Amino acid sequence: MKYYLAIDIGASSGRHMLMSKQDDGSLVLEEIYRFENGITRRGGHLCWNHDTLFLHILEGMKRCKIAGKIPESVGIDTWGVDFVLLDPSDNVLGDYVSYRDERTVDMDEEVYRFIDEGSLYKRTGTLKAVYNTIYQLMAIKKNDGDLLNKAQSLLFTPDYFHFLLSGVKVNEYSIASTSQLLNPVTRDWDRDLIDLLGFPGDIFRDIKMPGTCIGCLRSDIEDIVGFNCKVVLPAAHDTQSAILSVPYLSDKCAYISSGTWSLMGVELDEANTGDAAKKYNFTNEGGYGGKYTFLSNIMGLWMIQEAKRESAPDMSYAKLCEEAALCDIKSLVNPLDDRFLAPSSMTQEITSYCRETGQKVPSGIFETACVIYNSLAKCYSDTLRSISEITGIKYDRINIVGGGSNADYLNRLTSSFTGIKVYAGPSEATAIGNCMIQMLSAGEYADVYEARKAIRDSFEIKEY
Repeated sequence: MKYYLAIDIGASSGRHMLMSKQDDGSLVLEEIYRFENGITRRGGHLCWNHDTLFLHILEGMKRCKIAGKIPESVGIDTWGVDFVLLDPSDNVLGDYVSYRDERTVDMDEEVYRFIDEGSLYKRTGTLKAVYNTIYQLMAIKKNDGDLLNKAQSLLFTPDYFHFLLSGVKVNEYSIASTSQLLNPVTRDWDRDLIDLLGFPGDIFRDIKMPGTCIGCLRSDIEDIVGFNCKVVLPAAHDTQSAILSVPYLSDKCAYISSGTWSLMGVELDEANTGDAAKKYNFTNEGGYGGKYTFLSNIMGLWMIQEAKRESAPDMSYAKLCEEAALCDIKSLVNPLDDRFLAPSSMTQEITSYCRETGQKVPSGIFETACVIYNSLAKCYSDTLRSISEITGIKYDRINIVGGGSNADYLNRLTSSFTGIKVYAGPSEATAIGNCMIQMLSAGEYADVYEARKAIRDSFEIKEY
């Protein structure tokens, strides 16, 4: 039996997932190890702990050895935009700052001193978000320029962990496309833009596509985990690994990767950097096979997660969903509003929004959840309408994947608001997509179409 290991690290937790193909061709996914992740304030900034995360990566790999299930290859996916800077001795320079940190406040205006917002979008196809890599680098340049001068390499989160495993430093395509520094035509760094902004160009590594084998485990890592295997780049941005696993994705099917964020969009052969795309807040991210995913970044279940943490930490999401479905409050908020990115209290922020807009203020966690779920479904409907207007295509299906695909009430609302069929599943989309890219690299499947059919045949998918 051949196994493929996906290490999927999110903002709040990570897990090691092994996928194997059975004799009948069906796929089996199993969790080997799970660990917590989070940000802490250190040195005045909100930071990740890369050392602790890597210890968890190694521990999960050791569990594979203990279970007697040695993977053929391993690949790591994470959230986008965040990075570490390495000095010539490959030591991390400064703190590993999170995208939720406030250091990028007003950095957009610093960038626009060199290039205006419209031209930047035309050039990169990446929608402005206050936390994008471009603004993080500008913050370092402005406030700690010596750090950039000392840097020899910039590695995004999964790039850094792939380097620690293999000793090879590259920038994977999908994660690099979240930076707002990639040329969508050449699918490579926009070196002229990087020079224009005054960033040191030599810190950016070669771009490698998902499915690239960059080598095997370093000998010291092999000694620690007890085996050797290939290191194969998945779509290292977790969203793009999830999209690879969307079983019904086609020209007339949109997707929603539903988790902490809701990423909604369609798959395109080329990036769309037109005026309408910018007007409706769409970004272009690189995916498997050099594809572009044309998507809108919606706040997503982060809002539910925070409201639950504040008011009902011990309640299951299934119970919360069930009770919210019984409420009849009609108030709506805008999940695209930056005020919901990192409020001191999500519940109070929703209360304030409803009060400011003259709507009924939700009472208790169930009404608050009802407002969030309905607001997300309404936002999905509006987003699909915008996609149709831009592409000229009438979409007849939506395939929701990720943990949010288990939210039955939200799935029903999405079908109701959009008026089209909704498929929900698989829920472990990111890990499945990560493993599937490794399997495609190994020649287990001929192409993406064959791979997605195998996913349809192997995992539960509900219809609404």
